[in-house]
Amino acid sequence: MSELWLVRHGQTTWNLEGRLTGWSDVPLTPLGEQQARALSGWLAQERFDRVLASDLRRAIHTARLAYGEPQEALAELRELEFGALEGLKWDELPEPHKSALLAFEGFQAPGGESTRALRQRVYGVFEGLPPGRHLVFTHGGVLRLVLREFGQDRFLPPCAVVGLDWQQKRVLFVRDEHVL
Repeated sequence: MSELWLVRHGQTTWNLEGRLTGWSDVPLTPLGEQQARALSGWLAQERFDRVLASDLRRAIHTARLAYGEPQEALAELRELEFGALEGLKWDELPEPHKSALLAFEGFQAPGGESTRALRQRVYGVFEGLPPGRHLVFTHGGVLRLVLREFGQDRFLPPCAVVGLDWQQKRVLFVRDEHVL
């Protein structure tokens, strides 16, 4: 069995401002660092066979504060690439893009990545992992993608954690009450 624990990175300035943050490498805010540290006591009680992170600094920094140095940082675990929409605030988006992004299925930003491509690269990593327990520090779009396919469609706050039984395609838990 493979058990995956997916952690969304802590708050960034762009999260705070309501900006679409895909591949822009923005840092955590002081609150984002505090959110990551708040996970450390809980995660320290767990043992994982592998710790992975997106290669963007907000995910790597969250990993370091919440659990320790990731064994590997992978571009495949990045957020959806928003292309021409990158950095825009929600209220600046044209209505068709808002609707498509909310639906998520079949979404593709102009000059950016499709949700299908996001799925292919993320699932390529997850399906290539050996059996065991894996801790993955990643992004909100990745968590949403997986949760949708596991029967739940929801947005999760920074530093939320989702536990999955990957073989059974079953959500084991969602932990988001710790968010500061």
